[in-house]
Amino acid sequence: MALRTDEIADRIYRFSTFVPEVGPSGFTFNQFFVDAEEPLLFHTGMRALFPDVSAAIARIRPVEQLRWITFGHVEADECGAMNLFLAAAPHAVVAHGVLGCEVSLDDLADRPPRRLADNEVMDLGGHRIQHIDTPHAPHNWESRVLYEQTTGVLFCGDLMTQLGDGPALTGTDLVEPAARAEDVFHATSLGPAVPAALHRLAELRPATLAVMHGSGFTGDAARALRDLATVYEQRM
Repeated sequence: MALRTDEIADRIYRFSTFVPEVGPSGFTFNQFFVDAEEPLLFHTGMRALFPDVSAAIARIRPVEQLRWITFGHVEADECGAMNLFLAAAPHAVVAHGVLGCEVSLDDLADRPPRRLADNEVMDLGGHRIQHIDTPHAPHNWESRVLYEQTTGVLFCGDLMTQLGDGPALTGTDLVEPAARAEDVFHATSLGPAVPAALHRLAELRPATLAVMHGSGFTGDAARALRDLATVYEQRM
């Protein structure tokens, strides 16, 4: 497994590892690094990916300068290496929504996490990160996303998941591939919270969707989010 690094926006990097054994056509596991005065990592990857992800960060900034460790919800592929990064970066802190901290992270994280209120903004110095609670969207009670206000990048976690190994960014429609991935994995909570969250995120009018599994999207991201909401509304 080889990790690829791509800059998807100004000083925002995507680290991608393709695992051909997952699903019918392979699957990517993506992490995102925001190179700011207070550097931020969105998704840590599983513990087995820690050597590759930390090496990718080190090619941009020393790993020990990492300040914020973040992820969408509590799963191995999103935060499995959390405590390894806390050990490698002595000033790093996990930042998550209040619910995620209360339910899991106050106990799981080796240092106390920072609790973020819905819509709270973290000024990283050069980038501004908005925390948005999305409970049960696409799954897990403590789910959330991050929105980088200066570049318009929406770190949307498992939303818009696709199979295969595409480019880091595409302007091609991802809604149909996301629907096919849902047919394979059935990973999304089919309830009203999902389309409601997608419509809410569309109101941000993001410039880029940073997707955890599959390609990111540039173009009319608001329309893509609304179209995906329609897919789930129809499936309900």
